[in-house]
Amino acid sequence: MNNLLFEYMDEAIDIINKSTKIFIASHVNPDGDNIGSSLSLALALKKIDKEVFVLSTDGIPNDFKFLPGSELIQDYNESMGPIDLFIAVDSSDVDRLGKNKDLIKTTNKVINIDHHISNTKFGHINIVNPKASATGELIYYFIKRLNIKIDKDIATNIYTAINTDTGKFSYDNVSSDTHRIAAELLDAGADIKEVNINIYESSSIERTKLFIKTLGGLKTYSNNKIAIAKISQDILTETNTTLDDTEGIVSFIRGIGPVEVSCILKEISEKEVKVSLRSKEYVDVASICGVFNGGGHIRAAGCTINSDLNSAESLIVEEIIKKIR
Repeated sequence: MNNLLFEYMDEAIDIINKSTKIFIASHVNPDGDNIGSSLSLALALKKIDKEVFVLSTDGIPNDFKFLPGSELIQDYNESMGPIDLFIAVDSSDVDRLGKNKDLIKTTNKVINIDHHISNTKFGHINIVNPKASATGELIYYFIKRLNIKIDKDIATNIYTAINTDTGKFSYDNVSSDTHRIAAELLDAGADIKEVNINIYESSSIERTKLFIKTLGGLKTYSNNKIAIAKISQDILTETNTTLDDTEGIVSFIRGIGPVEVSCILKEISEKEVKVSLRSKEYVDVASICGVFNGGGHIRAAGCTINSDLNSAESLIVEEIIKKIR
């Protein structure tokens, strides 16, 4: 953390102190980092008697419903009243806020807290640090700067944010600071047993069948350096699962020895495919997803391709091969 970011945090804190109704929103297709970051910040702000609303984009995946404060996540409605302050969490641009993006136009102040290198700095105050392993790291420092005690519930949420966005502290975005923060969160009572059981050890039979079915269709390219699996709506129906149940498959495929880039293609509709990419050592998958107006991190990124599954496969393979070469 550099001094400039702490200055931005102090400016943000001044605005928070002058605000009554604070709305927190994050990106579509929620994950552990954006949910854990949003909830930890909300719980912290409630400690200083702020009225806080955590806005839903696509609901909350079952894996994360155990998190303290998850009941706070709700759809926006006008009865909530005027927005004094809008805090965008873990969102690289306005469009990533999905159905909540237009709310930014209704508020005087927007605080943008994020760690994506592709962040467009759309806030009035931008607390953005691509070197942070997760947005949860920035939220940790921000809550400390607010001089709010990190209790067990807040610690559990921040730990979940960092744990999931670092692949259980295995990705190369992890720093010594990341481990020091994790240690402090454990000291504060973060319930790592609950985190591990709910996120990593609670797969349903249906989800397991989806996992097996998906891996059964695995295809490789470029001497097994690229591995791709497709998940159609038919497969979801056959296994009685949803897109939420695809979580973790792309990371598992990356773990195959010779694979440098793993890819999951998820059919949303006949002409819409969501793509998740992961890389192991040297391929910048964010730049690949950027070709399709997506983004993310160097080793983990996503995008949407408006075509059928087979065409999407051809398009993404073509771009990955350029990087592999």
